[in-house]
Amino acid sequence: MDGQLIAFTGVAAGMVAMPGADFTVVVRNALVSRRAGVASALGVAGGLLLHTALAVAGVAAVLAAVPALFRALQLLGGAYVLYLGVRTLRSLSRADTAVEEESGTGAVRPLRQGFVTNALNPKAPITFLSLLPQFVPAGQPALPRTLLLALIVVALALVWFPAVALLVDRLGRWLRRPRAARLVAAVTGTALTVLGVVLLLEPLLALGRGSA
Repeated sequence: MDGQLIAFTGVAAGMVAMPGADFTVVVRNALVSRRAGVASALGVAGGLLLHTALAVAGVAAVLAAVPALFRALQLLGGAYVLYLGVRTLRSLSRADTAVEEESGTGAVRPLRQGFVTNALNPKAPITFLSLLPQFVPAGQPALPRTLLLALIVVALALVWFPAVALLVDRLGRWLRRPRAARLVAAVTGTALTVLGVVLLLEPLLALGRGSA
């Protein structure tokens, strides 16, 4: 393995492991069940696979060239994350916890939540578009190398997010106690709500600066 590939793996691992909406959604679903947590983790990896495919295909360049489309995707992503956060916080006002409420939903909903949360993040393909070329050695064909780098990102996600889900599930006996479950739901709900608001404000503020 060459030095650039090792360096890229380290950078990509840091990007994947960085706490954010993906991490919070996986933790939230892992509190429902191991199956839901792993399904959510696979959904996140699926979203990353979509982003890497789009970056390789050059769609990310279109997003970079059309600010209105980029802002629209930002707003959609922020609105979805905010929806998940508010929905989690609303569960605190009911007698049943989020764990009890969703225990029978199977894997489809958490899989969809993980995928949509990641897929609606327009910064991901832009990041890939700007990052991947930095690790393509001069003189090498760009497409095979870029595909390899993209697969490394997806592979890291397939290791990290299921590991997070399994760890949360292992701690589930304590985390699913009513008091602990409410605390975790409050923390994850607040985190998702704040992330959603931030994601919504960023494009709105950018639009305001652009029109000023």
